[in-house]
Amino acid sequence: MRYFSTRGNSPSRTFTEILLAGLAPDGGLYLPERYPRVRPEELAAWRNLPYHELAFQVLSKFIDDIPAHDLEILLARTYTPAVYRNTRPGEDPQEARQITPLRTLEPGLHILELSNGPTLAFKDMAMQLLGNLFEYALGKTGAELNILGATSGDTGSSAEYAMRGKRGIRVFMLSPHGKMSRFQTAQMFSLQDPNIYNIAVKGVFDDCQDMVKAVSNDHAFKEQYKIGTVNSINWARVAAQIVYYFKGYFAATASNDEQVSFSVPSGNFGNICAGHIARMMGLPIRQLILATNENDVLDEFFRSGAYRPRGTAQTFHTSSPSMDISKASNFERFVFDLVGRDAAMVRELWDKVDAGGAFDLAGTAHFARLREFGFVSGRSTHADRLATIRTVHEKYGVTIDTHTADGIKVGLERREPGVPLVCLETAQPCKFADTIREALGREPERPSAMQGIEDLPQRFEVMEANVQSIKHYIAQHAEHREHTA
Repeated sequence: MRYFSTRGNSPSRTFTEILLAGLAPDGGLYLPERYPRVRPEELAAWRNLPYHELAFQVLSKFIDDIPAHDLEILLARTYTPAVYRNTRPGEDPQEARQITPLRTLEPGLHILELSNGPTLAFKDMAMQLLGNLFEYALGKTGAELNILGATSGDTGSSAEYAMRGKRGIRVFMLSPHGKMSRFQTAQMFSLQDPNIYNIAVKGVFDDCQDMVKAVSNDHAFKEQYKIGTVNSINWARVAAQIVYYFKGYFAATASNDEQVSFSVPSGNFGNICAGHIARMMGLPIRQLILATNENDVLDEFFRSGAYRPRGTAQTFHTSSPSMDISKASNFERFVFDLVGRDAAMVRELWDKVDAGGAFDLAGTAHFARLREFGFVSGRSTHADRLATIRTVHEKYGVTIDTHTADGIKVGLERREPGVPLVCLETAQPCKFADTIREALGREPERPSAMQGIEDLPQRFEVMEANVQSIKHYIAQHAEHREHTA
Protein backbone atom coordinates (compact mmCIF):
# COMPACT_ATOMS: atom_id res chain seq x y z
CA MET A 1 0.00 0.00 0.00
CA ARG A 2 1.41 3.36 -1.07
CA TYR A 3 0.35 6.76 0.20
CA PHE A 4 0.22 10.03 -1.70
CA SER A 5 -0.61 13.64 -0.99
CA THR A 6 -4.02 15.23 -1.43
CA ARG A 7 -2.23 17.99 -3.36
CA GLY A 8 -0.54 15.60 -5.78
CA ASN A 9 2.95 17.09 -5.83
CA SER A 10 4.81 14.74 -3.50
CA PRO A 11 6.19 11.27 -4.21
CA SER A 12 4.28 8.28 -2.92
CA ARG A 13 5.58 6.74 0.31
CA THR A 14 5.12 3.74 2.57
CA PHE A 15 3.16 3.69 5.82
CA THR A 16 6.28 3.83 8.00
CA GLU A 17 7.65 6.76 6.01
CA ILE A 18 4.49 8.84 6.44
CA LEU A 19 4.19 7.74 10.09
CA LEU A 20 7.27 9.78 10.91
CA ALA A 21 6.67 12.53 8.34
CA GLY A 22 3.30 14.11 9.19
CA LEU A 23 2.45 16.61 6.44
CA ALA A 24 3.47 15.84 2.87
CA PRO A 25 6.23 18.07 1.42
CA ASP A 26 3.69 19.86 -0.80
CA GLY A 27 1.60 20.81 2.24
CA GLY A 28 -1.06 18.19 1.62
CA LEU A 29 -2.23 15.27 3.73
CA TYR A 30 -1.41 11.65 3.03
CA LEU A 31 -4.07 9.17 2.00
CA PRO A 32 -3.81 5.58 0.79
CA GLU A 33 -3.78 5.05 -2.96
CA ARG A 34 -7.11 3.25 -2.54
CA TYR A 35 -9.48 2.30 0.25
CA PRO A 36 -9.38 -1.47 0.74
CA ARG A 37 -12.81 -3.11 0.55
CA VAL A 38 -13.98 -5.47 3.27
CA ARG A 39 -15.75 -8.56 1.93
CA PRO A 40 -19.01 -9.74 3.57
CA GLU A 41 -17.32 -12.93 4.77
CA GLU A 42 -14.63 -10.85 6.45
CA LEU A 43 -17.24 -8.78 8.29
CA ALA A 44 -18.84 -12.00 9.51
CA ALA A 45 -15.48 -13.36 10.69
CA TRP A 46 -14.57 -10.12 12.48
CA ARG A 47 -17.81 -9.72 14.43
CA ASN A 48 -16.75 -11.35 17.70
CA LEU A 49 -13.04 -10.61 17.69
CA PRO A 50 -11.45 -8.93 20.72
CA TYR A 51 -10.43 -5.35 20.05
CA HIS A 52 -6.72 -5.92 19.40
CA GLU A 53 -7.45 -8.71 16.93
CA LEU A 54 -10.06 -6.61 15.12
CA ALA A 55 -7.50 -3.79 14.99
CA PHE A 56 -5.05 -6.14 13.31
CA GLN A 57 -7.58 -7.20 10.67
CA VAL A 58 -8.47 -3.59 9.85
CA LEU A 59 -5.03 -1.99 10.05
CA SER A 60 -3.15 -4.75 8.23
CA LYS A 61 -5.09 -3.67 5.15
CA PHE A 62 -3.31 -0.31 5.38
CA ILE A 63 0.08 -1.37 6.78
CA ASP A 64 2.21 -3.75 4.75
CA ASP A 65 5.72 -2.59 5.62
CA ILE A 66 5.59 -3.75 9.25
CA PRO A 67 5.81 -7.57 9.55
CA ALA A 68 2.44 -9.04 10.51
CA HIS A 69 3.86 -10.66 13.66
CA ASP A 70 5.34 -7.36 14.84
CA LEU A 71 2.08 -5.50 14.14
CA GLU A 72 0.12 -8.11 16.10
CA ILE A 73 2.45 -7.64 19.07
CA LEU A 74 2.18 -3.85 18.92
CA LEU A 75 -1.63 -4.00 18.85
CA ALA A 76 -1.85 -6.57 21.63
CA ARG A 77 0.42 -4.37 23.76
CA THR A 78 -1.68 -1.28 23.05
CA TYR A 79 -5.27 -2.43 23.43
CA THR A 80 -5.31 -4.06 26.86
CA PRO A 81 -7.63 -3.70 29.87
CA ALA A 82 -4.62 -2.45 31.83
CA VAL A 83 -4.41 0.60 29.56
CA TYR A 84 -8.17 1.17 29.06
CA ARG A 85 -9.13 0.61 32.67
CA ASN A 86 -10.84 3.91 33.52
CA THR A 87 -14.43 2.70 33.40
CA ARG A 88 -17.05 4.96 34.94
CA PRO A 89 -17.44 4.96 38.72
CA GLY A 90 -19.84 2.16 39.65
CA GLU A 91 -19.39 0.25 36.39
CA ASP A 92 -18.23 -3.36 36.24
CA PRO A 93 -14.43 -3.36 35.75
CA GLN A 94 -14.97 -6.21 33.29
CA GLU A 95 -16.25 -3.55 30.89
CA ALA A 96 -12.63 -2.54 30.38
CA ARG A 97 -12.03 -5.85 28.64
CA GLN A 98 -14.18 -4.62 25.80
CA ILE A 99 -11.90 -1.55 25.38
CA THR A 100 -14.84 0.37 23.84
CA PRO A 101 -18.03 -0.73 25.66
CA LEU A 102 -21.37 0.11 24.07
CA ARG A 103 -23.82 1.71 26.50
CA THR A 104 -27.44 1.35 25.41
CA LEU A 105 -29.66 4.23 26.52
CA GLU A 106 -32.76 2.74 24.93
CA PRO A 107 -33.37 0.31 22.06
CA GLY A 108 -31.68 1.76 18.99
CA LEU A 109 -29.88 4.56 20.86
CA HIS A 110 -26.35 3.95 22.09
CA ILE A 111 -23.18 5.65 23.31
CA LEU A 112 -19.87 4.10 22.28
CA GLU A 113 -17.51 4.65 25.22
CA LEU A 114 -14.14 5.72 23.86
CA SER A 115 -12.76 7.46 26.93
CA ASN A 116 -11.51 4.73 29.24
CA GLY A 117 -7.86 5.35 28.38
CA PRO A 118 -5.18 7.12 30.44
CA THR A 119 -6.41 10.67 29.79
CA LEU A 120 -10.17 9.96 29.72
CA ALA A 121 -10.55 11.11 26.10
CA PHE A 122 -11.20 9.32 22.82
CA LYS A 123 -7.84 10.53 21.54
CA ASP A 124 -6.23 7.77 23.62
CA MET A 125 -7.69 5.19 21.24
CA ALA A 126 -5.26 6.24 18.51
CA MET A 127 -2.53 7.98 20.48
CA GLN A 128 -1.52 4.98 22.56
CA LEU A 129 -0.94 3.06 19.35
CA LEU A 130 0.91 5.97 17.79
CA GLY A 131 3.34 6.02 20.71
CA ASN A 132 4.11 2.34 20.28
CA LEU A 133 4.42 2.69 16.50
CA PHE A 134 6.84 5.62 16.86
CA GLU A 135 8.98 3.71 19.34
CA TYR A 136 9.01 0.65 17.08
CA ALA A 137 9.95 2.58 13.93
CA LEU A 138 12.63 4.67 15.65
CA GLY A 139 14.03 1.58 17.34
CA LYS A 140 14.78 0.04 13.95
CA THR A 141 17.22 2.83 13.08
CA GLY A 142 18.21 4.39 16.39
CA ALA A 143 16.83 7.71 15.13
CA GLU A 144 15.17 10.43 17.22
CA LEU A 145 11.99 12.42 16.69
CA ASN A 146 10.87 15.86 17.87
CA ILE A 147 7.09 15.79 17.88
CA LEU A 148 5.36 19.13 17.34
CA GLY A 149 1.65 19.15 18.04
CA ALA A 150 -1.29 21.46 18.63
CA THR A 151 -4.21 20.80 20.93
CA SER A 152 -7.55 22.37 21.71
CA GLY A 153 -7.80 20.23 24.82
CA ASP A 154 -7.47 16.46 24.58
CA THR A 155 -4.91 15.70 21.87
CA GLY A 156 -2.13 17.22 23.95
CA SER A 157 -2.57 15.16 27.08
CA SER A 158 -3.25 11.99 25.06
CA ALA A 159 -0.04 12.51 23.10
CA GLU A 160 2.03 13.32 26.14
CA TYR A 161 0.80 10.35 28.14
CA ALA A 162 1.49 8.12 25.14
CA MET A 163 4.99 9.50 24.53
CA ARG A 164 6.26 10.14 28.06
CA GLY A 165 9.44 8.20 28.69
CA LYS A 166 9.65 6.92 25.11
CA ARG A 167 13.25 6.55 23.94
CA GLY A 168 14.35 9.07 21.34
CA ILE A 169 11.12 11.11 21.43
CA ARG A 170 10.57 14.69 22.60
CA VAL A 171 7.13 16.33 22.55
CA PHE A 172 6.54 20.05 21.97
CA MET A 173 2.82 20.70 22.46
CA LEU A 174 1.12 24.00 21.64
CA SER A 175 -2.18 24.88 23.30
CA PRO A 176 -4.29 28.07 23.44
CA HIS A 177 -3.39 29.88 26.65
CA GLY A 178 -6.28 29.95 29.13
CA LYS A 179 -8.80 28.32 26.79
CA MET A 180 -8.83 24.70 27.97
CA SER A 181 -10.71 23.39 30.99
CA ARG A 182 -8.82 23.33 34.29
CA PHE A 183 -8.74 19.54 34.19
CA GLN A 184 -7.38 19.44 30.62
CA THR A 185 -4.76 22.06 31.47
CA ALA A 186 -3.67 20.19 34.59
CA GLN A 187 -3.39 16.87 32.75
CA MET A 188 -0.83 18.39 30.41
CA PHE A 189 1.00 20.96 32.46
CA SER A 190 1.46 18.78 35.56
CA LEU A 191 3.64 16.29 33.67
CA GLN A 192 7.24 16.63 34.79
CA ASP A 193 8.82 14.20 32.31
CA PRO A 194 11.95 15.75 30.79
CA ASN A 195 10.91 14.86 27.22
CA ILE A 196 7.63 16.82 27.48
CA TYR A 197 7.49 20.56 26.65
CA ASN A 198 4.19 22.45 27.00
CA ILE A 199 3.83 25.81 25.26
CA ALA A 200 0.77 27.96 26.02
CA VAL A 201 0.19 30.18 22.98
CA LYS A 202 -1.51 33.57 23.23
CA GLY A 203 -4.25 32.83 20.71
CA VAL A 204 -6.74 30.11 19.76
CA PHE A 205 -6.27 26.53 18.58
CA ASP A 206 -6.20 27.55 14.92
CA ASP A 207 -3.15 29.73 15.64
CA CYS A 208 -1.43 26.72 17.19
CA GLN A 209 -2.37 24.47 14.29
CA ASP A 210 -1.22 27.06 11.74
CA MET A 211 2.20 27.19 13.41
CA VAL A 212 2.52 23.40 13.38
CA LYS A 213 1.82 23.45 9.65
CA ALA A 214 4.21 26.33 9.06
CA VAL A 215 7.04 24.51 10.81
CA SER A 216 6.21 21.30 8.93
CA ASN A 217 6.33 23.20 5.66
CA ASP A 218 9.84 24.50 6.40
CA HIS A 219 11.48 21.42 4.96
CA ALA A 220 15.04 22.33 5.91
CA PHE A 221 14.09 22.93 9.56
CA LYS A 222 11.89 19.83 9.60
CA GLU A 223 14.76 17.68 8.34
CA GLN A 224 17.39 19.23 10.60
CA TYR A 225 15.35 18.76 13.77
CA LYS A 226 13.49 15.58 12.75
CA ILE A 227 10.03 17.11 13.21
CA GLY A 228 7.06 14.74 13.36
CA THR A 229 3.40 15.26 14.23
CA VAL A 230 0.78 13.60 16.38
CA ASN A 231 -2.17 15.71 15.29
CA SER A 232 -4.70 13.98 13.09
CA ILE A 233 -2.85 15.34 10.08
CA ASN A 234 -0.80 12.19 10.77
CA TRP A 235 -2.50 9.40 8.82
CA ALA A 236 -1.78 6.79 11.51
CA ARG A 237 -4.08 8.65 13.91
CA VAL A 238 -6.99 8.47 11.47
CA ALA A 239 -6.27 4.84 10.56
CA ALA A 240 -6.35 3.74 14.21
CA GLN A 241 -9.72 5.42 14.70
CA ILE A 242 -11.30 3.43 11.86
CA VAL A 243 -11.23 0.35 14.09
CA TYR A 244 -13.78 1.50 16.64
CA TYR A 245 -16.37 2.19 13.95
CA PHE A 246 -16.25 -1.51 13.12
CA LYS A 247 -16.38 -2.41 16.83
CA GLY A 248 -19.31 -0.06 17.44
CA TYR A 249 -21.18 -1.41 14.43
CA PHE A 250 -20.81 -5.00 15.61
CA ALA A 251 -21.90 -4.10 19.15
CA ALA A 252 -25.04 -2.26 17.95
CA THR A 253 -26.26 -4.87 15.46
CA ALA A 254 -27.17 -8.53 15.46
CA SER A 255 -26.18 -9.18 11.85
CA ASN A 256 -24.33 -7.59 8.97
CA ASP A 257 -27.59 -6.99 7.10
CA GLU A 258 -28.32 -3.91 9.26
CA GLN A 259 -27.26 -0.32 8.77
CA VAL A 260 -26.17 1.97 11.58
CA SER A 261 -25.78 5.75 11.81
CA PHE A 262 -22.97 7.36 13.81
CA SER A 263 -23.20 10.81 15.39
CA VAL A 264 -19.78 12.37 15.85
CA PRO A 265 -18.82 15.64 17.61
CA SER A 266 -16.33 17.19 15.21
CA GLY A 267 -13.88 20.07 15.29
CA ASN A 268 -10.85 19.05 13.23
CA PHE A 269 -12.70 16.42 11.18
CA GLY A 270 -10.30 13.59 12.12
CA ASN A 271 -12.74 11.44 14.09
CA ILE A 272 -15.52 11.55 11.52
CA CYS A 273 -12.99 11.22 8.67
CA ALA A 274 -12.20 7.77 10.08
CA GLY A 275 -15.92 6.98 9.88
CA HIS A 276 -15.98 8.13 6.27
CA ILE A 277 -13.13 5.74 5.47
CA ALA A 278 -14.83 2.86 7.31
CA ARG A 279 -17.89 3.51 5.17
CA MET A 280 -15.77 3.59 2.02
CA MET A 281 -14.33 0.21 3.07
CA GLY A 282 -17.83 -1.24 3.04
CA LEU A 283 -19.02 -0.94 6.65
CA PRO A 284 -22.85 -0.58 6.44
CA ILE A 285 -23.06 3.00 7.71
CA ARG A 286 -26.31 4.76 6.84
CA GLN A 287 -25.45 8.27 8.00
CA LEU A 288 -22.41 10.06 9.37
CA ILE A 289 -23.95 12.81 11.49
CA LEU A 290 -21.49 15.65 12.07
CA ALA A 291 -22.11 17.78 15.17
CA THR A 292 -20.42 21.14 15.72
CA ASN A 293 -20.65 23.65 18.54
CA GLU A 294 -20.98 27.40 17.98
CA ASN A 295 -17.89 27.19 15.77
CA ASP A 296 -20.01 25.81 12.97
CA VAL A 297 -17.81 26.14 9.88
CA LEU A 298 -18.26 22.45 9.02
CA ASP A 299 -22.02 22.52 9.55
CA GLU A 300 -22.19 25.52 7.23
CA PHE A 301 -20.39 23.56 4.51
CA PHE A 302 -22.58 20.48 4.71
CA ARG A 303 -25.69 22.65 4.65
CA SER A 304 -24.64 25.17 1.99
CA GLY A 305 -21.49 24.06 0.19
CA ALA A 306 -19.50 27.06 1.46
CA TYR A 307 -16.33 26.45 3.45
CA ARG A 308 -15.44 29.69 5.23
CA PRO A 309 -12.72 29.28 7.88
CA ARG A 310 -12.75 32.03 10.49
CA GLY A 311 -9.99 33.99 12.10
CA THR A 312 -8.96 34.15 15.73
CA ALA A 313 -11.36 36.96 16.59
CA GLN A 314 -14.33 35.08 15.10
CA THR A 315 -13.58 31.76 16.86
CA PHE A 316 -15.74 31.36 19.95
CA HIS A 317 -14.51 30.05 23.30
CA THR A 318 -17.22 27.55 24.30
CA SER A 319 -18.06 24.95 26.91
CA SER A 320 -17.04 22.22 24.46
CA PRO A 321 -13.55 23.69 23.99
CA SER A 322 -11.96 20.77 22.17
CA MET A 323 -14.15 21.72 19.20
CA ASP A 324 -13.30 25.43 19.24
CA ILE A 325 -11.77 25.10 15.79
CA SER A 326 -12.51 27.10 12.66
CA LYS A 327 -10.08 25.45 10.22
CA ALA A 328 -10.49 21.67 10.13
CA SER A 329 -7.26 20.07 8.91
CA ASN A 330 -8.71 16.69 7.99
CA PHE A 331 -11.49 18.23 5.95
CA GLU A 332 -9.01 18.35 3.07
CA ARG A 333 -8.95 14.55 3.04
CA PHE A 334 -12.71 14.37 2.60
CA VAL A 335 -12.83 17.11 -0.03
CA PHE A 336 -10.17 15.17 -1.96
CA ASP A 337 -12.60 12.24 -2.17
CA LEU A 338 -15.58 14.53 -2.79
CA VAL A 339 -13.98 16.07 -5.90
CA GLY A 340 -13.04 12.68 -7.31
CA ARG A 341 -9.46 12.68 -6.01
CA ASP A 342 -8.60 15.60 -8.25
CA ALA A 343 -5.39 16.90 -6.66
CA ALA A 344 -5.26 19.95 -8.93
CA MET A 345 -8.67 21.03 -7.73
CA VAL A 346 -7.71 20.47 -4.10
CA ARG A 347 -4.64 22.67 -4.63
CA GLU A 348 -6.85 25.36 -6.13
CA LEU A 349 -9.32 25.22 -3.24
CA TRP A 350 -6.68 25.20 -0.52
CA ASP A 351 -4.68 27.97 -2.13
CA LYS A 352 -7.72 30.08 -1.27
CA VAL A 353 -7.99 28.67 2.27
CA ASP A 354 -4.27 28.99 3.00
CA ALA A 355 -4.43 32.61 1.86
CA GLY A 356 -7.17 33.31 4.40
CA GLY A 357 -10.07 32.93 2.00
CA ALA A 358 -12.91 30.49 1.39
CA PHE A 359 -14.45 28.35 -1.33
CA ASP A 360 -18.00 27.47 -2.32
CA LEU A 361 -19.06 24.23 -4.01
CA ALA A 362 -22.80 25.05 -3.99
CA GLY A 363 -24.42 24.25 -7.30
CA THR A 364 -21.56 22.01 -8.45
CA ALA A 365 -21.74 18.31 -9.25
CA HIS A 366 -19.31 17.74 -6.39
CA PHE A 367 -21.67 19.18 -3.80
CA ALA A 368 -24.52 17.15 -5.29
CA ARG A 369 -22.50 14.01 -4.49
CA LEU A 370 -22.63 14.63 -0.72
CA ARG A 371 -25.54 12.22 -0.33
CA GLU A 372 -23.38 9.44 -1.72
CA PHE A 373 -21.09 9.82 1.29
CA GLY A 374 -23.87 9.77 3.90
CA PHE A 375 -23.02 13.06 5.60
CA VAL A 376 -25.54 15.24 7.40
CA SER A 377 -24.80 17.86 10.04
CA GLY A 378 -26.10 20.08 12.79
CA ARG A 379 -25.11 22.64 15.41
CA SER A 380 -25.28 22.74 19.19
CA THR A 381 -25.00 25.67 21.62
CA HIS A 382 -24.18 26.05 25.30
CA ALA A 383 -27.89 26.03 26.15
CA ASP A 384 -28.32 22.87 24.07
CA ARG A 385 -25.45 21.19 25.91
CA LEU A 386 -26.91 21.98 29.31
CA ALA A 387 -30.33 20.71 28.25
CA THR A 388 -28.92 17.51 26.74
CA ILE A 389 -26.73 16.76 29.77
CA ARG A 390 -29.77 17.20 32.04
CA THR A 391 -32.07 15.11 29.85
CA VAL A 392 -29.65 12.20 29.47
CA HIS A 393 -28.98 12.20 33.21
CA GLU A 394 -32.65 12.40 34.19
CA LYS A 395 -33.93 9.94 31.60
CA TYR A 396 -31.12 7.36 31.57
CA GLY A 397 -29.08 8.00 34.73
CA VAL A 398 -25.98 8.66 32.63
CA THR A 399 -23.69 11.70 32.89
CA ILE A 400 -22.08 12.80 29.63
CA ASP A 401 -19.47 15.40 28.79
CA THR A 402 -20.14 18.57 26.84
CA HIS A 403 -18.85 17.35 23.46
CA THR A 404 -20.78 14.10 23.66
CA ALA A 405 -23.83 16.23 24.47
CA ASP A 406 -23.31 18.10 21.18
CA GLY A 407 -23.21 14.76 19.38
CA ILE A 408 -26.34 13.41 21.04
CA LYS A 409 -28.30 16.60 20.49
CA VAL A 410 -27.55 16.71 16.76
CA GLY A 411 -27.77 12.93 16.43
CA LEU A 412 -31.32 12.88 17.80
CA GLU A 413 -32.30 15.69 15.43
CA ARG A 414 -31.00 13.72 12.45
CA ARG A 415 -32.01 10.25 13.65
CA GLU A 416 -33.99 8.12 11.17
CA PRO A 417 -36.71 5.67 12.27
CA GLY A 418 -35.57 2.07 12.37
CA VAL A 419 -31.86 2.87 12.06
CA PRO A 420 -29.75 2.32 15.21
CA LEU A 421 -27.92 5.48 16.27
CA VAL A 422 -24.47 5.21 17.87
CA CYS A 423 -23.19 8.44 19.44
CA LEU A 424 -19.43 8.53 19.82
CA GLU A 425 -18.34 9.58 23.29
CA THR A 426 -15.59 12.18 23.32
CA ALA A 427 -14.44 12.38 26.94
CA GLN A 428 -15.44 11.65 30.50
CA PRO A 429 -17.50 14.43 32.11
CA CYS A 430 -15.00 15.15 34.89
CA LYS A 431 -12.85 16.93 32.31
CA PHE A 432 -15.50 19.66 32.09
CA ALA A 433 -16.62 20.02 35.67
CA ASP A 434 -17.74 23.66 35.43
CA THR A 435 -20.43 22.87 32.87
CA ILE A 436 -21.49 19.67 34.62
CA ARG A 437 -22.00 21.68 37.81
CA GLU A 438 -24.02 24.22 35.87
CA ALA A 439 -26.18 21.52 34.30
CA LEU A 440 -26.63 19.12 37.22
CA GLY A 441 -25.73 21.12 40.32
CA ARG A 442 -23.07 18.65 41.44
CA GLU A 443 -19.50 17.60 40.83
CA PRO A 444 -18.93 14.88 38.21
CA GLU A 445 -17.27 11.73 39.49
CA ARG A 446 -13.73 10.99 38.39
CA PRO A 447 -11.36 8.01 38.56
CA SER A 448 -9.36 7.89 41.78
CA ALA A 449 -6.08 8.35 39.89
CA MET A 450 -7.28 11.79 38.76
CA GLN A 451 -8.26 13.14 42.16
CA GLY A 452 -6.61 16.50 42.92
CA ILE A 453 -4.86 16.76 39.57
CA GLU A 454 -5.57 20.50 39.37
CA ASP A 455 -3.50 21.07 42.53
CA LEU A 456 -0.29 19.52 41.18
CA PRO A 457 2.67 21.75 40.23
CA GLN A 458 2.57 22.81 36.59
CA ARG A 459 5.39 23.30 34.09
CA PHE A 460 4.81 25.28 30.88
CA GLU A 461 5.95 28.26 28.81
CA VAL A 462 3.71 31.11 27.65
CA MET A 463 4.60 32.37 24.16
CA GLU A 464 3.26 34.62 21.44
CA ALA A 465 1.76 33.08 18.30
CA ASN A 466 5.01 33.49 16.40
CA VAL A 467 6.51 30.76 14.20
CA GLN A 468 10.10 31.94 14.60
CA SER A 469 9.78 31.88 18.39
CA ILE A 470 8.51 28.30 18.28
CA LYS A 471 11.36 27.25 15.99
CA HIS A 472 13.90 28.89 18.29
CA TYR A 473 12.42 27.11 21.31
CA ILE A 474 12.52 23.72 19.57
CA ALA A 475 16.07 24.25 18.36
CA GLN A 476 17.23 25.38 21.79
CA HIS A 477 15.79 22.42 23.66
CA ALA A 478 16.60 19.80 21.05
CA GLU A 479 20.21 20.94 20.92
CA HIS A 480 20.39 21.09 24.71
CA ARG A 481 19.29 17.47 24.94
CA GLU A 482 21.81 16.41 22.31
CA HIS A 483 24.69 18.16 24.09
CA THR A 484 23.82 16.68 27.47
CA ALA A 485 22.97 13.17 26.25
